[in-house]
Amino acid sequence: MGAISGAYLLLSYLLIGFKPEQIFLLVLINTLYFLSRATRKFITGFSIFIIYWVIFDYMKAFPNYRYQTVHIESLYQLEKNIFGIGTASYLLTPNEYWLAHRSTFLDVLTGLFYLSWVPVPLAFAAYLFYKNRAQFLYFALSFLLVNLIGFALYYCYPAAPPWYVQLHGFQLDTATRGNTAGLAHFDNYFHIHLFHSMYEKSSNVFAAMPSLHSAYPLLVLYYGWCNKLGKINLLFALLTIGIWFSAVYNSHHYILDVLAGICCCAAGILLFNYSNSRIRITKAFFAHILQDIS
Repeated sequence: MGAISGAYLLLSYLLIGFKPEQIFLLVLINTLYFLSRATRKFITGFSIFIIYWVIFDYMKAFPNYRYQTVHIESLYQLEKNIFGIGTASYLLTPNEYWLAHRSTFLDVLTGLFYLSWVPVPLAFAAYLFYKNRAQFLYFALSFLLVNLIGFALYYCYPAAPPWYVQLHGFQLDTATRGNTAGLAHFDNYFHIHLFHSMYEKSSNVFAAMPSLHSAYPLLVLYYGWCNKLGKINLLFALLTIGIWFSAVYNSHHYILDVLAGICCCAAGILLFNYSNSRIRITKAFFAHILQDIS
């Protein structure tokens, strides 16, 4: 653990520099790892989510616009051609339609939906950890795999979000920072800077396709169904649809991005299930991890 902690600090320094949250993360991990056997098993299991966060954080050092052409106008036009909403004078994307038809109720509701994408998967993982370690491991590894697929697509197909087009048109500006877009209305309503503080640390502005925000609640819903959680799954289904709508309503994603996120989730689930049932090496590796956290 000491070697891992030192390597993490050194690599962070070389790639993105030190940040307070890095020190907090290391203190938390080391405390739980050495506190007791139970907390060691807990942090060992949740290290899968930590790996996701570290990879996401390090993406700042390798912005995807350096490696492929950023899709701005082409994605916008494709969205309009497939899902365009006609008015008396113009054909609007769904994002543009909702930009002109905002309401305080939807501003608050969609903000609450969007806030749930972090705590709900983590809370669900914690529930599975204490109820069924095997299902926890399968969920955590599926979560990581879905993200790795999404990250790979970010580099294969860099794409600007709808709010970028609304603010900058179709010209590429790589100096653009993350933006709260429609979620600013939630912050303004409650006089806080919650979403602003989150999106100013965005790893990459041009990573709208696929929408991994749309994949996470669907993954929770799938494992909730696998674990026969009954009426709780109705809540998960509501959160899933709510986050999908919120992504479009607040101009963070096109419908095409949401559909791509759904496909990422499906691909991750299918690939994990295949690896866990058909490939001996990965099956044995997963069994070894399960033994460590059980």
